[in-house]
Amino acid sequence: MDGSFEYSGILSVETQNFASLPTNFQLYQNYPNPFNPSTKIKFSVGQICNLSCPGIRTILKIYNSLGAEITALVNELKSPGTYEVEWNAAGFASGIYFCEMNSGKYSETMKLILIK
Repeated sequence: MDGSFEYSGILSVETQNFASLPTNFQLYQNYPNPFNPSTKIKFSVGQICNLSCPGIRTILKIYNSLGAEITALVNELKSPGTYEVEWNAAGFASGIYFCEMNSGKYSETMKLILIK
């Protein structure tokens, strides 16, 4: 093998349907709510930059009723799209918790109720 290759003239390109990408940011109500012991949290990251941008820093954190951070479910660059994460709260006491999403200039908080 001499390391050369022959170009067949066929180029495969993966495409993405950008018309279906969300244009807005949104934190959806968790489901189920109340929950025991786990719940799913859905969120959308909108398209605010051009397609060559690596993504938008998105942070999804859970806080207890006193405002203390319990856990960070997401803390990474996210491309525009809709995502879902699961929070398993088996090790936590029953009560009211808050989920906060920060992505770009978007910020929203919602209430979650854990009943055991």
